[in-house]
Amino acid sequence: MIFLPISINITGKKILVIGGGRIASHKISFLEQFTQNISVVALDVCDGIKAKGYSWVEKPYEIADLEGAFLVYACTSIPELNQRIKTDGESSGILTNVVDNPGLCDFVSPAIYKHGHFTVAVGSNAQEVRRAIAIRDRIKENLENDTEIFIR
Repeated sequence: MIFLPISINITGKKILVIGGGRIASHKISFLEQFTQNISVVALDVCDGIKAKGYSWVEKPYEIADLEGAFLVYACTSIPELNQRIKTDGESSGILTNVVDNPGLCDFVSPAIYKHGHFTVAVGSNAQEVRRAIAIRDRIKENLENDTEIFIR
């Protein structure tokens, strides 16, 4: 797999997360650095996600849930459902990320460090996620020790 590292304009675009548990919560924590336009569909949405104030609905997933979505994150613990979400997204022309299954992803999220309007992303083509995170953390540490770089 080869993923093209890009920055994509999501201004005013709906990001749909399907799943309401720990994995979805983690993905939402990542996404909310960039947008508040997050919607969640799941049989059971955890209290932590509900408390964030995003649009959410507790119900079984159906293809109609994809309507109006720009990006979709399949974050369920059911592989068959994640596969169906990917297939539905593909047939609807919506880029889909199946968390923890890079082989089904149209895109992956790199390890990110964000400071103001600067974003540093470290990708590994979904091969060595922990190593990408370690590299990101080293970059973050170096940048935070040289805060003048953000003022120059």
